[in-house]
Amino acid sequence: MGIKTEWIRYGNRSGYFARPELAALPIPSILVIQEAWGVDDHIEDVTRRFAASGYAALAPDLYSEDGRRTAPLTRERIGEFQAFMSSLPAAVWADQAAREAELGKLPEAARSRVGETYGAIFGSPGRLAGFAAPLREAVRHLRDDRPETKGQPIACVGFCMGGGLSALLACEEPELSGAAVFYGATPPPEKLARIGCPVCAFYGATDARINAGIPVFEQGMKQVGKPFEYHLYAGAGHSFFNDSRGGYNVGATRDSFARVLTFFSRLLAGG
Repeated sequence: MGIKTEWIRYGNRSGYFARPELAALPIPSILVIQEAWGVDDHIEDVTRRFAASGYAALAPDLYSEDGRRTAPLTRERIGEFQAFMSSLPAAVWADQAAREAELGKLPEAARSRVGETYGAIFGSPGRLAGFAAPLREAVRHLRDDRPETKGQPIACVGFCMGGGLSALLACEEPELSGAAVFYGATPPPEKLARIGCPVCAFYGATDARINAGIPVFEQGMKQVGKPFEYHLYAGAGHSFFNDSRGGYNVGATRDSFARVLTFFSRLLAGG
């Protein structure tokens, strides 16, 4: 299937947009929400996968405004930071003292750059809540402005940080038809009380920190009477869907992608 791709602007936001080139328009759309690494080659590839499955797909660049990123959040700087983090054992990621010790081994200029990018990505405790507004702008753009998707149903999917944002967006955006969560944090109970659409979630069985929130998620969905299904993959860890990282698990990826397409087909069939 031919896929048309482009970087688009809407208001002061930008994003990577893909759609099946020969599809009769308009068609339903899927909002693809980035990991902490931003809209990178992997997220662009995932966006194209959903377009190849018959949807328009938009990955908003949450790190840019007016088409620009600040220096610590450029692709090059994030790539350098990602390479540093990937060189560390998983246990060091959450251990600030150990992480600082490893950071101190870098040459001074690299240490400054990596430290600055780390602070830009993870330094603000309330950063996730700040992304809700630009994600809602992306929903409105797909629903109201783009001729390829205008008036059609919209769902969202997110990975890691984006998984948590997908769940959060389902609590904040009443226009969503559904939300898929890949190993994302569970929203606070007070936000879950406002969730307005079905959710399908996917977790790696060894991802203890994220999985601790599953019972709260399940209970919150029951209380609001919305469908919730989740799948736990034995032998898989965090970021199992990301085929550019060492934690990639092909079996979990294959099964979860088939399931998420079934989930979207069921909810977006009216488009």
